[in-house]
Amino acid sequence: MVKMEGELNNLIVLWVLTTLSLWYCYRISAKISKGFTRLFSIFPVLILLLILPFNLHTFHLGTSHVVILSWLANFRLLLFAFDQGPLSPLPPKLYLFILAACSPYKIKRNLVKIKKGETLFQLPSLILEAANKAALLVFLFYSYNFKQYFHNHVLLILYFFHTYLNIQLLLAVAAIPAQLLLPGVELEPQFKTPVRATSLQDFWGHRWNRRVSDTLRSTIYDPVKTISTRIIGRRWASYPAVMATFVISGLMHELIYYHIIREYPTWEVTWFFVLQGLFVDLEIFLKKKLVANGKFKLHQAISGPLTLANIALTAGCLSYTQLLRNGADEKIINEFNVTVEIFKGSA
Repeated sequence: MVKMEGELNNLIVLWVLTTLSLWYCYRISAKISKGFTRLFSIFPVLILLLILPFNLHTFHLGTSHVVILSWLANFRLLLFAFDQGPLSPLPPKLYLFILAACSPYKIKRNLVKIKKGETLFQLPSLILEAANKAALLVFLFYSYNFKQYFHNHVLLILYFFHTYLNIQLLLAVAAIPAQLLLPGVELEPQFKTPVRATSLQDFWGHRWNRRVSDTLRSTIYDPVKTISTRIIGRRWASYPAVMATFVISGLMHELIYYHIIREYPTWEVTWFFVLQGLFVDLEIFLKKKLVANGKFKLHQAISGPLTLANIALTAGCLSYTQLLRNGADEKIINEFNVTVEIFKGSA
């Protein structure tokens, strides 16, 4: 198990280098004309942010920084190179630029004006949300002590909720700096009740991990659709755009999985997202042929459970089994137990 002192030192070094890199983008690269010239100027930063999180070896610190820096920040900097995305137009302050680059939530341009004597403050609710998610995660971790009595399918369900709660906790904690620095900012929720999804399009595009969806839409889907429209026409352009988006998402998830298990990828998680892309394309095709013409439409009470069953089945077969096979669940449980012992020792 990694020593926490060394891990915290690595975390400090990571954020010092990240801050300096983003300062360079804000002060130097922003003055360079947009396009491939600016992209060339920030290319070293993209490489640095890609590899920095791999100096962190614990699951919760490492994977969260792979998502924040290697994925979200890098993709937003790619958009910034062409004067697009949340970093354009250039924010007036450096800390706003860093928040917009690294934050896993959406910062609205128009801040709510606070009248004298009023306090618009989401901070207490964010702290309460983080505490609730942390309590549920603690309960999950405690239940893992009895995992030998659980069926594998039950464990997969628990790990799915673990993933969901872990992301929710990360987002609640990551939103606190924005509320401290920008007390008038309104934050949009990252998830929108995923269990109420009525289709795969609805789940992936509007309900699950919405900031990642927004980033992929701007960096992958929209450019590929624009190019495809010129080649194969507007009618079919969305199909390759959807597939390209899911393939890139799969490759980024492979990067996350590599951080967790530190083993050569087996590409199972990529195939999960490739399958989801095929299913979404099929869904779009059927909607255009049947639903749009009023010939056939499934009731939400049927389409919703079918959607969740599709995701659960394919994720169980391709996504989580790779983690279980490499003992990632044991690593995460042991990491939690060590953290508990540290808190007990300091109490």
